[in-house]
Amino acid sequence: MPFDLAGYRQRVRSGACFICDLVAGAPGSEHEVVFDDDVHIAFVGRYPTMYGHVLVAPKIHVEHVVRDFDEDAYLRLQAVVHRVARAVEAVVPSERTYLLSLGSQQGNAHVHWHVQPLTPGTPYERQQFHALMAENGVISWSDAEAAELGGRLRAELGFGNPDPRL
Repeated sequence: MPFDLAGYRQRVRSGACFICDLVAGAPGSEHEVVFDDDVHIAFVGRYPTMYGHVLVAPKIHVEHVVRDFDEDAYLRLQAVVHRVARAVEAVVPSERTYLLSLGSQQGNAHVHWHVQPLTPGTPYERQQFHALMAENGVISWSDAEAAELGGRLRAELGFGNPDPRL
């Protein structure tokens, strides 16, 4: 379905950090949390371009994916990305799993990794960058579908029910 890219750009460039708001439990920032170890958080994407899209982030606000981490902290974050990606692959059929860190000092500055499983049989011309771009549309998605996927991912990750405020 079409995505309101202009509205999205406005929100991420002028609003508060969506990850910090999620961690703080700010009203309106709720996401389907699938993992929380007090240092990192993982949650179902709100605007998925592919079914199974999950974001993984450190809970503290850091903006540079390399220089804001010492090697141990970076490797711990990558271990969480790997663990979450393995859970996504266990519950969502996937031909390949895309892992990438996006963001900008101009919007979505908080470091986060996207875990996006590519649906088997996706035509080649709709894979890779094309599959990741909201400009090409997002999948039709409901809170109930996010909750169902979140439940399966939490079970796979061995993570209990998250704080209901999240």
